[in-house]
Amino acid sequence: MSAIDKLREQQSKVTARGPQWMVAEQLMDICRAEPICAALLDQDLDVEAMSITEAEKKIKAYADAHKTGSFACVTPAEADRILWEFYGLPQRGKPGRDAILGLDLADFWG
Repeated sequence: MSAIDKLREQQSKVTARGPQWMVAEQLMDICRAEPICAALLDQDLDVEAMSITEAEKKIKAYADAHKTGSFACVTPAEADRILWEFYGLPQRGKPGRDAILGLDLADFWG
């Protein structure tokens, strides 16, 4: 099962267009743009502590910590950064975690 399949499966268990659902949408966009990230997310999404629900909690915690009165907002760029950090994704254009172990999954895509 691919990362996108796993994201869709997790997405089907949460409220449509709710916060966790939107996290899955953003992660699917990352997977489509960055194949190395899709490979890493494919592994991470098998772990409950790395679910879209847990990722959304990180975004909510950031929003709560940056409230202005009773208003909280997380920009798309901030949410993107939080997700990249939460999942330990490599910086765009840089080798992934597997490259550190001597295997760069990018070598398999030509």
